[in-house]
Amino acid sequence: MSSIRLFLVAGILATLTLFNFVAALRGYQTSMEEADLLFDNQLLDFARLVGRLDLTDTHEELRLGNNLAFQVWDQDALIAHSYHAPVEPISAFSNGFDFSNFDGYRWRTYTRHETLSGHWVIVAERTDLRYVLAENVVLESILPILLSIPLVGLLIWLIVSHGLRPLAVLSAELKNKHVNDLSPVQAQNTRRELAQVVQSINGFMARLNQSVEREKRFSADAAHELRTPISALKVQLHNLSGEIDTGSDTWQQLQHGVERMQHLVEQLLTLYRMNPDKFAENCQQVDLYQVCEDVIARQYSLVESRQQHLALEGDHCRITGDVFALDTLVSNLLSNASKYTPAEGNILVRVHRQGGRIMLDVEDDGPGIPEAERERIFERFYHSEKSPQEGDPPGCGLGLTIVSHVAHLHQADVSVGVSSFGKGSRFTVSFPEAPI
Repeated sequence: MSSIRLFLVAGILATLTLFNFVAALRGYQTSMEEADLLFDNQLLDFARLVGRLDLTDTHEELRLGNNLAFQVWDQDALIAHSYHAPVEPISAFSNGFDFSNFDGYRWRTYTRHETLSGHWVIVAERTDLRYVLAENVVLESILPILLSIPLVGLLIWLIVSHGLRPLAVLSAELKNKHVNDLSPVQAQNTRRELAQVVQSINGFMARLNQSVEREKRFSADAAHELRTPISALKVQLHNLSGEIDTGSDTWQQLQHGVERMQHLVEQLLTLYRMNPDKFAENCQQVDLYQVCEDVIARQYSLVESRQQHLALEGDHCRITGDVFALDTLVSNLLSNASKYTPAEGNILVRVHRQGGRIMLDVEDDGPGIPEAERERIFERFYHSEKSPQEGDPPGCGLGLTIVSHVAHLHQADVSVGVSSFGKGSRFTVSFPEAPI
């Protein structure tokens, strides 16, 4: 908005300044020409006055000031002259205007022959003083125009700001909209040109809202509809386990496939529940250490069955967030660490304060994540090249995506590095601390 205002004001002011400059320059030239004509007429009147004076009995030099001089000649004899005039002819004995140099200055001269007396009258005026007077007159007329440019600029700024006010109101309304508010813009007293913009924005929001709603319904409906056949498959597998050899590779692959499908559906449902509009309604102050304790108590049997060593360290730290979302984040990080940690490996969960932030670290001593993959592991359906432990089904590629999404909802940052065990991975989530 400010760039448009500055562009309009600068453009209009530059155009006015350019036209004023050209007009002032042209006015200066014209005024100087008129001033020259005026001074020449005065010089002509001065010559007529001198020609009518009886100067034959004058024996002293006449003092007329620093800017005027005259001579009166009778043939080749100088019969009268002013104080500054030399004894030589100032100009040639020829009627008309000319220029001459004497007494260290440039002079404008006028020569006139008096027919009655037969005398030649030569008058002169200093050009430097003449131009100073002329320029003072011209500048007094131009100076107000130049001084008015800042005032005109301020006036243009106010006019442009008033004209852009509806656009500023629309911009403020769009800026203050909630991230999930796709309702139409209610711009009041909208100008005709801006009404078309508002109409286009509202049309775009309506189409976007329809697209978002379709995606939400599809994800929710698909996940809910898939739960029923998956549950039926698990029941049939359980019934079938008493009739066939459950140690065969075919049986293991079938069981892992069903478990992976169920895990994918649950992750899709979790991702759907993590929408920002639902998240804001459930925010409260949460003890992150307590959330980690609850997740570890729930998953400890799985970690113990893999003969892994799990520890929880740190302090009780409070953050603002959604309990279900934070539970999902810790659960996915812990499941990911357990999946890639070998038997009798180590997993460490730590909650602590650092630099005014609440830090959650989940470390393992598994194979680790190559540095080239650390930026991509949070992408949807991305699978790392490292393999889970034997017997574990491959993931669906949504766990770390959900971790990143939950962190973003809590205005937290997620980073991946090398664990303190010397090998393996360390996932660090940095939360803002809850206000006291």
